[in-house]
Amino acid sequence: MMKRKLAFIACLAAMLPAAPAYASSQDPDIEVMATGLAAPLHLAVGRGESVRVSQDFAGILTRVESDGSRKDVYTAKPGWEVAGVEIRSAGTYFLESIGAGQGKPDELEGYLKLLDPENDVHKLASFADFERKHNPDGDQHYGFAPGTSEECLAEFALLPDAPPAQYTGTVDSHPYALAVWADTAYVADAGMNAILEVDLESGKVSTLTVLPPRPAKISKDAAESMHVPACAGFQYAFEPVPTDVEIGPDGWLYVSSLPGGPEGPELGARGAIFKINPWNGDTSVWADHILSPTGLAVADNGDVYAASLFGGEILKFNSDAERSQFLKVNQPADVEYRDGDVFATVDALMGLPDPSVPDAPPAEPAGRLIEVD
Repeated sequence: MMKRKLAFIACLAAMLPAAPAYASSQDPDIEVMATGLAAPLHLAVGRGESVRVSQDFAGILTRVESDGSRKDVYTAKPGWEVAGVEIRSAGTYFLESIGAGQGKPDELEGYLKLLDPENDVHKLASFADFERKHNPDGDQHYGFAPGTSEECLAEFALLPDAPPAQYTGTVDSHPYALAVWADTAYVADAGMNAILEVDLESGKVSTLTVLPPRPAKISKDAAESMHVPACAGFQYAFEPVPTDVEIGPDGWLYVSSLPGGPEGPELGARGAIFKINPWNGDTSVWADHILSPTGLAVADNGDVYAASLFGGEILKFNSDAERSQFLKVNQPADVEYRDGDVFATVDALMGLPDPSVPDAPPAEPAGRLIEVD
């Protein structure tokens, strides 16, 4: 039930079977643009279908052209992660961080950077400094609600590696995804559980909204599987973990969110898409019961595409949030829409080291970038 830290998302993959890769009944035309990518968790599409892909855990930002040629355009220092990416006329905006989820606030570092057309890198904003000073979700309560039995709280406290049974937001920052509009960058920070605004001219960071907790009633089966039978029937408020942020044609923000805890038969698919008013931060759930949504795209007509990483599919929602399956494919991590085509990173965790086998020989990364006509 611990919060899922995205820096260790590969650990989850080792515990889940890979979904078979095959096309949906729509039989779309799929072009493979690049292969052999290491954890390609984010992408952005620019003019001429020039794509930027972040190989997150390797700390590499890669440019892939429409003819399949590719070049690594930025490599972080060892141990650093490169995450969300956006292409604009000023260049390529991206996120870089280290230390998320380690419980050591003084060692957090995270930045919004710009790779300009001359390949010079500019540091635009610091998120760790902002988190240490403000901790946006510091007043937000997680865990069991007041009135939960003392027996449940005592049992839960004995679970290995469990978070406190009742707690407020800790100091943590993991800038993970971004969207850029005019002179503002919107950043989904998976450690803060917040959507931030960055003034691109001044570098000032502010909180647009903190995502609300994601409560779930602990079923009898879930309680027994966690060896906390006294907790059956009580509600646990899991942390929301934003994974992507996109701007719709109406100007509102769409944000995908993982539940800060397990997804499975006991608790079900608990990922969600939030819709956020960028002018005042008002936030509401737009769609839910989605399995591990890690990437979003919004089309010109308002259709929303969501990559269900462990669901093995890309979902499509119309403007009324009615869903259908757009494409069944293995481990889709991110998705983007451009001029009628959908781009996605798939097989995103294939070929990564298996954390359960520390002495295993290194495998070849097998992530792919695809274009769907």
